[in-house]
Amino acid sequence: MKHFYKIALLVIVLIGLQVTVTMTDRVYYLTQLTMAAYYTMAVLGLTLLMGYAGQISLGHAGFFAIGGYTSAVLTTFNLRPYSDSILFRLLDTLHLLQRREDLYGELIINVNPVIAMVLAIVISAVIAYVIGIPVLKLKGHYLAMATLGFGIIVYRIVLGTPVFGEADGISDVPPFFFFGNFGISGDMDLRIQNYYIAWAFVVLILFILMNLLDSRVGRALRAIHGAEDASKSVGVDTAEYKLKTFVLSAVIASMAGVCLTHFNGGIGPSEASVMKSIRYVSIVAAGGMASLWGTMFMSTFLNFMSLRGYFGSYDDAVFGGILILIMLFAPEGILSLSFRRWFSKLFSPAEDG
Repeated sequence: MKHFYKIALLVIVLIGLQVTVTMTDRVYYLTQLTMAAYYTMAVLGLTLLMGYAGQISLGHAGFFAIGGYTSAVLTTFNLRPYSDSILFRLLDTLHLLQRREDLYGELIINVNPVIAMVLAIVISAVIAYVIGIPVLKLKGHYLAMATLGFGIIVYRIVLGTPVFGEADGISDVPPFFFFGNFGISGDMDLRIQNYYIAWAFVVLILFILMNLLDSRVGRALRAIHGAEDASKSVGVDTAEYKLKTFVLSAVIASMAGVCLTHFNGGIGPSEASVMKSIRYVSIVAAGGMASLWGTMFMSTFLNFMSLRGYFGSYDDAVFGGILILIMLFAPEGILSLSFRRWFSKLFSPAEDG
């Protein structure tokens, strides 16, 4: 009940936003708001890692891409030529496959998107666990460089591997229907449905993270961020908490990547780029390192502006500039700025030396 009123207010705002853009004949805004929601999912996970566990990650886009590419490969690779194999028959018996037609009317048999999402999340969790054990022993700029290296590796793999489409990425990714025609798809007639599904995921992630931070785990993470050595001295297993937070953050990013891939009907190597990771870090910094609500607000606003093309060809430069300015003038986030204090300092008489 503690967070019920905040969540209820958010839901009312989301409904009001949808009604407003629909009544003003700007329903096309819902496409960018839906995409912004999925990016916000990934950023919320990064907020937990950076703002509470105190671990910076410059390779978070790698996990987003792992989720998206895994689901894209599994749901577009045609298994029809292997219909005589034992594995195919087993999967078909368990109803883990789906049948559809391509653009030319040919039958394609793929892995069901639900199974693809589960496998994508599992793969991301395993990779995060394996990478996190050695990497999270590092601190400061050493940790940042290590996660940056991981992101570069993922980017080069998807860019140079034929099964991932290389520079062209993967297209013709099928919709992700939960039942009937209800699910994630790029159908323009289902804009409103997709909008609510995307933001339902965000609200769910937000609710889970808020309750997690109010628990014993959240208190441990705050202690680690505040004073790691002191936390160790009172019995907090800092290594375990940091690793589990890293894995959870990766899983959320992977899930967001899967959803956006099925919404867009494809994924390209830009989703794994270093600049995409820097964009995520910039948004977390702008929203406030330890503010889930601030991060959600800034992520929605900045991603929407970017997706609408308001930043033009200076898109990456804008996010880089935001990161620099935030670190210089508002390290606690834009929403922490106290303009009253600024004005009082500006107009108050100088103190005598």
